[in-house]
Amino acid sequence: MALPAPPPARVFAELDTAPAPAPAPLGRSGPLALPGREVHVSGSAELSARPDRARVSLRLGSRKEAAGAARSSVSRRLEYIAHSARQRGVPEENMTVTEDFSRVENTYQMEAEVCIIFSDFGKMQNVCNLLIEKLGTAVTISPPHFYHTPEAIDTLRRQACVAAVGNTRRKALEVCRLFGQSLGKPLLIKEEETKEWGGHTDLPRSPDSLTLQERIQNATAYASSRVFAVFEIKGKENRRNKLL
Repeated sequence: MALPAPPPARVFAELDTAPAPAPAPLGRSGPLALPGREVHVSGSAELSARPDRARVSLRLGSRKEAAGAARSSVSRRLEYIAHSARQRGVPEENMTVTEDFSRVENTYQMEAEVCIIFSDFGKMQNVCNLLIEKLGTAVTISPPHFYHTPEAIDTLRRQACVAAVGNTRRKALEVCRLFGQSLGKPLLIKEEETKEWGGHTDLPRSPDSLTLQERIQNATAYASSRVFAVFEIKGKENRRNKLL
């Protein structure tokens, strides 16, 4: 899906005639800001962030005539799954196990589900590939669900705002140079608009048939920020600095 075009940036400056600056105090040199001379600039930035977490669910079960046999069959596989994940650096707190034991006709049925949270997607693939190789059809592994932690989304918002502020300053600097002026300190910085949206929604195949990279792409988050800023305008631009 084509990304929406960022809002057009408005750049305008008001360079009013102002009286000549007063002489610099003793011990101070360089241009002084002229009262009432400002440059008003607005600009935007758009950033994206891939998901930083993935949740994988593993289901397994056993139906036996004896209750102990059903429990033992599932327990052995649960221990192997937990051991394999720990060996590859998955913390214990990132694994959750739920169990369900029931009587079905004349047999006992034991079912379990293991949910594992991964922050390293390469490690996730290694664990899943190993379990498929060793356990085969004795375990069912769902496709990974990718998502963002609240901290990751908050970081994306801040980065978009900071990037928009940087764009407005660069534009203000270009405007001042166009008129041979020197850019001063910011007088006002205001974030006027923020937007957030998810990844692609028009992928050609069903969600269950997506590749790993397509799932990551589909879970990618986007954020944009539009900022308005007012900077003071100093006197003439220092030609020496311009040459550096």
